Amino acid sequence: MNHTEKLTRYTANFVDELFKSGLTDVVVSPGSRSTPLAMTISEHPGLNQWVVLDERSAAFFALGMAKKQQKGVAIVCTSGTAAANYFPAIIEAYYSRVPLVVLTADRPHELRDVGAPQSIGQLKLYGDYAKWFHEMALPEADDHMLAYARNKASRAVLTANGGNSGPVHLNFPYREPLIPDFSLENVWGDQNDISFYTAADGKRRLDPAQLDALSGKLQCLSKGLIVCGPQTDPAFAQAVTAFARAWRLPVLADPLSQVRAGQHDKGVIIEGYDAILRSETLRQRLKPDFIIRFGAMPVSKAYLFYARENHDIPQFVVENTAGYREPAGNRTEWIYADAALLCQDLTNRCGNGASDADWLETWQQMNQTAKDHLLASDDRDTVTEGEAVRRLLEVVPDESSIYVGNSMAVRDLDTFFMTTYKSVDVLANRGANGIDGMVSSGLGASAAGEPVTLVLGDLSFFHDMNGLLAAKHYDLNITILVVNNNGGGIFSFLPQVNHQAHFEALFGTPPDIDFQHAVNMYGGSYQRPASAPELKQALRESYQYDGLSVIEVNTDRTANMEWHRRKWQAIETSLLKA
Repeated sequence: MNHTEKLTRYTANFVDELFKSGLTDVVVSPGSRSTPLAMTISEHPGLNQWVVLDERSAAFFALGMAKKQQKGVAIVCTSGTAAANYFPAIIEAYYSRVPLVVLTADRPHELRDVGAPQSIGQLKLYGDYAKWFHEMALPEADDHMLAYARNKASRAVLTANGGNSGPVHLNFPYREPLIPDFSLENVWGDQNDISFYTAADGKRRLDPAQLDALSGKLQCLSKGLIVCGPQTDPAFAQAVTAFARAWRLPVLADPLSQVRAGQHDKGVIIEGYDAILRSETLRQRLKPDFIIRFGAMPVSKAYLFYARENHDIPQFVVENTAGYREPAGNRTEWIYADAALLCQDLTNRCGNGASDADWLETWQQMNQTAKDHLLASDDRDTVTEGEAVRRLLEVVPDESSIYVGNSMAVRDLDTFFMTTYKSVDVLANRGANGIDGMVSSGLGASAAGEPVTLVLGDLSFFHDMNGLLAAKHYDLNITILVVNNNGGGIFSFLPQVNHQAHFEALFGTPPDIDFQHAVNMYGGSYQRPASAPELKQALRESYQYDGLSVIEVNTDRTANMEWHRRKWQAIETSLLKA
């Protein structure tokens, strides 16, 4: 058996096993050393291949796709710094628990560390950010090595998707020649439809004794809070709101919790808690007896202060499998159980606890007051950043997704995303909270075929403009709302704003770019509305347009800061009077 046949059968068995293990999408960045993988993936009848030229963009594209599909996506690149460009997305995938199967091609062992071109140290390149790393053997095609290729592929998909999902990394050393021969008989090998490895991954659930102990602790306390941070389980919203109603507890729901949108009852949901808890006086008056949090820590910094200030009360954090996401640093009781099942079990153990109905009503009344102020129109033609997000939420389609950028965008969504019966998924890269790769992530989510609205600032848009090539290449349907305050608007809310000698150069960082030229270059539709009614109309039109649609709203950083602070001050004044 010659080299080409060994290369072909070994790689084909590996790729076929990816598909049999449930993986359907692979994002490939072109290169020479990855030729065996790229061509074999392209030939496989069951795999969707997406070609994205820039590796950093490609990895974030796959990240957004995996977030939306909630299953693993593979990425393939050549050797050298191509693999290093994956690193930011792999870090995000690790912290936000997104399954990626990272396949990097490499020089064979004899060409490493000898000055060969496009050769860097790729072994364990991503360090602790990969759940599992494996250096693949050089291609061979006897029965034992074909089984080896399959078991590594199957294990990679299983590991990426299992437990707390995350990235896995397999490194492929390939010798030349690199071109596979697909004319070989039975090139895909084993025709068994069952994957090499299978696993029955059950959901964790507390046993009756543990549930009795937990419910006993909670029923001795009257003023509890349920906090829902970022999470993606579609069964959770119904379960947690039923639990809250039965126990008469307010639910502080982060916009990424998937609890603010959908058909479930939302009477116990407090969307305005960030505005309420900005007041130190109100935080002191609203002291709870316990807090039980599901999902990651919410976006709201005001809630983080609240959690820290109540370090003396029982605080519970629920993780579906394992983890220690508790940045407040408080003494915590961890509950490792499926969140939706735990809520169902606690609902059934409601009993006659000490829940205080006035406590829930107080939160509901304060929430309504906060919403009245937040939704009040200023009767001005100019569009603030908060106003832009608010208008978007009025017209965003049912059965769609919002992918929101970091810095001010996600915070404005937190403030203005009120409960809705629309089915709207809210996605974000809140693992590492970076601004990089946001355009590519949103486009990756849109590859699933459902309408996606990407909301981000001008710096985030600038940072990943080359990601727009995927929209042109695949005619992806996405609306991008760029809130352009000509720089880093979030710094206007931070102490750095008081150091004007350095502020603009180091923190404001105005790019002074006309984004219309970039949108035209990638074949997209572009609009720049100047008022709130024009913005709503532009958004409506964008949802009727097939392809890339960019809507840019120009705002002023200083005016935006003052507008937000007036809102927060009015809310605090009204609530303290009440």
